[in-house]
Amino acid sequence: MRDLRFSGGANRIATVRHPFCTPLSGARPERKSMTDTMIVELGLQAMTIAAKLSAPMLLTALAVGFAISLFQSVTQIQEATLSFVPKAAACGAALLFSGNWMLHEMITYTTQLFERLPQLLQ
Repeated sequence: MRDLRFSGGANRIATVRHPFCTPLSGARPERKSMTDTMIVELGLQAMTIAAKLSAPMLLTALAVGFAISLFQSVTQIQEATLSFVPKAAACGAALLFSGNWMLHEMITYTTQLFERLPQLLQ
């Protein structure tokens, strides 16, 4: 290993000048890059599909949690673990009933994204 004390310091070794790269002499066709509008649109579509896919589970858990809280407040049963099993069962049922639709939505989104990929990468 080289002794850095006598070579002018670590920065002198690390900063080596490189000549600028020159482009090839052949003419290239003008390429369009992704614009910020395209990126925002892709992000918006991804967030929309994520919200649509999570909605059945979240709304089911919300409704069951609210019903159990109402039941607990009416009967004055203050048990924190009482709501877990009904929420888990209801979320499982929601996944069972909406799973086919969720899978169809994911496949459709992914297919559309892959079809747009050449247009986005131009």
